[in-house]
Amino acid sequence: MTDTTGQERFLQIGEAAERAKLTQRTLRYYEEKGLLAPPTRMEGGFRLYSPEDMERIERIRQLKELLGFSLAEIKEMLDAEDVRLQIRAGWRADADAAEKAEKLRRAREVTLHQIQLIDQKMAKMASMREQLAERIRKYDEALLKYTDAGAGSEGTAQGSTAATQS
Repeated sequence: MTDTTGQERFLQIGEAAERAKLTQRTLRYYEEKGLLAPPTRMEGGFRLYSPEDMERIERIRQLKELLGFSLAEIKEMLDAEDVRLQIRAGWRADADAAEKAEKLRRAREVTLHQIQLIDQKMAKMASMREQLAERIRKYDEALLKYTDAGAGSEGTAQGSTAATQS
């Protein structure tokens, strides 16, 4: 988001909400819950969102919509990203090897925690999917009792399970 002079442009809450496809109330709520840092404010107290704020808002949307994370899980993911940014900001080329190694270990640990959060969510989704596939198998078995050919191969639990294994 740059203006015609190439300067980074800050957005007032209405424009930020519109671009993010959220309500102004949602942006305020994210701020209240600590997902967004309090934005810069104009003299009149109007909130101003930076390009970095807009990137963070998009990240929140991704975590919520793509992975179905709760706000608490989103906060955990964002806190980990903040730690990594702090590590990066504190990186010094002239630091000794031990200091660099410690920063890298910490960044690795934080990133591993994020992967674990995603893995936990995926495991829950896989379990739910398996429960639904089991229902389909039971429906197929019941259908065999009431029809000559049963459900056929299309849409059966085996067909849907095979699709996930390929």
